[in-house]
Amino acid sequence: MAKVTIDIDYCKGCALCVEFCDQKIMQMDMDVITQKGYHPARCIDEDSCTYCLNCAMMCPDVAIRIER
Repeated sequence: MAKVTIDIDYCKGCALCVEFCDQKIMQMDMDVITQKGYHPARCIDEDSCTYCLNCAMMCPDVAIRIER
């Protein structure tokens, strides 16, 4: 099982991780607003993560970490 960690202090809500997630398990958390005023990304189903790292590689702010 993967552990997807998103540092919301760095996430600027660009949604590139959502767009490039092959499993469609990333989404923007519309219930949270960061101190900078952004809706951060979140993983909605870590069990379905295939460790492809697309989300982490596409993140321009290096806010996503995937652990096996």
